Amino acid sequence: MAPCAWLSFTVLLTAWTVFRSSSSKDTPVGIFSLEACKEIAASVSSASRVYDEELDSLHYLKDIHHWASSSSQVAICSFEPGTSLDVGIALQILGKTRTPFAVKGGGHASNPGFSSTPGVQIAMSRFSDIIYNAASQTVTIGAGLIWDDVYAALEPHDVNVVGGRVTGIGVAGFILGGGYSWLTNQHGLTIDTVQSFELVMPNGTVQDVTAASDPDLFFGLRGGFNNFGIVTRFTLKTFPQSQVWGGSITYTSHVLDLVNQATANFVANNTDPKAQIITTYNSILGETEISELIFYDGPSPPEGIFDELMAIHHLTKDVHTRSFISLVQSFQANATENFRGIFNTVSILDYPVSLLESVVNESVFWGKSLIDSSAWFISYAVEPFLPSILDHSSIPSAYPPSRDRALLPLNIYFAWFEKDSDEIMQEAARDSAAYLRQLAIAEGQDVADAALYGNYAIFDTPLSRIYGDNVPKLQAIKAAVDPTNVMGLAGGFKF
Repeated sequence: MAPCAWLSFTVLLTAWTVFRSSSSKDTPVGIFSLEACKEIAASVSSASRVYDEELDSLHYLKDIHHWASSSSQVAICSFEPGTSLDVGIALQILGKTRTPFAVKGGGHASNPGFSSTPGVQIAMSRFSDIIYNAASQTVTIGAGLIWDDVYAALEPHDVNVVGGRVTGIGVAGFILGGGYSWLTNQHGLTIDTVQSFELVMPNGTVQDVTAASDPDLFFGLRGGFNNFGIVTRFTLKTFPQSQVWGGSITYTSHVLDLVNQATANFVANNTDPKAQIITTYNSILGETEISELIFYDGPSPPEGIFDELMAIHHLTKDVHTRSFISLVQSFQANATENFRGIFNTVSILDYPVSLLESVVNESVFWGKSLIDSSAWFISYAVEPFLPSILDHSSIPSAYPPSRDRALLPLNIYFAWFEKDSDEIMQEAARDSAAYLRQLAIAEGQDVADAALYGNYAIFDTPLSRIYGDNVPKLQAIKAAVDPTNVMGLAGGFKF
């Protein structure tokens, strides 16, 4: 999903199908939005462009395209801002005309309407700058990038940032939701490494938000998504980065018990912050397989950490010493691009074998039950971290609402073909998450009120389930910086 100057036929066909199957420009919203498009085009600088489907189809289709086809909508026009000032001009026009809009970074959101719209699609692709400052050990990155771009630019400097774990993940949404990384055990969530946000406020002004300049707004941006304006750039801490060791292993269902035991043992026994795994239980057209992602932040791991997983009979194995970007790009998370899809999540404190067996059972059950609903890929990703991941920052954040315990975000991902199956698949993802949560509670885990990770949470998740007691404070910050609710015209979890 790296940005490119052209689109594959598949992507174009998908976007065209979405366009023709959705609402037309003849709707009242469409007519209203078209006037906003014209005003934006007439008001911004030559660094920015407004694109129309009929006149600029390639640019337009690229701008409205999302990794999951169910997350794409037919915008009345797309706007590619080239400067923060132009973003501010557009926000003022959108707010004045009350025109629906959306902001798309890397386009990896799975929730419908969160970064897509029938109004004005703002595509941040022109914000692609990467400026490394060796003196301050920071890097400033544009909101239109994916993490692959950032890792490639930093590799010659032998430094890295706390970012996405697989290929194709957008920078902006990932950071604004929190950000779990291969480096999280060592340095915290990505938001714990943000030094400043360049924020275009709803009133059109541009502000550099830091912990010192505006503590409340800095708090809100750390996990609070797009409620306070449009972030155009992020300045992050960098950390020394050498070669790493890791990759992927695939197992068949015949060794499920061995994989479950090895995963449970890793969760229970690993204390090395440089070592991480993701055990993913997949059902592909009803057939079960396990994908194991392994990471060690060094050229080779100490003996014993991964021995149990490495010894299990495998179908494929690609684990060796490599660069960090090689590792990330070896995890083909974009293999289901252009399918319809949804995420959901459960927060867990521990992964004993009994709970892992339940996760397997869910994968098998829904993998077979949903085939008639055009299900292609059913996936449950077990993502263990050390209990100390929240100890790397003392600055409070919107997410997680409490830093007294580290929750483990179990990612549920369903992919399917047919639009008519959307509600069936979404409801299945809700049911599965609720069932696994109840099983964890029954096993003695105190997760009844555990905060859910917003980047994985399904679109109708209540704010209280993500932000807990932080909701009133976040609503007050939102009211102060956006009294006319301009950002409410965009989708997402809204305060």
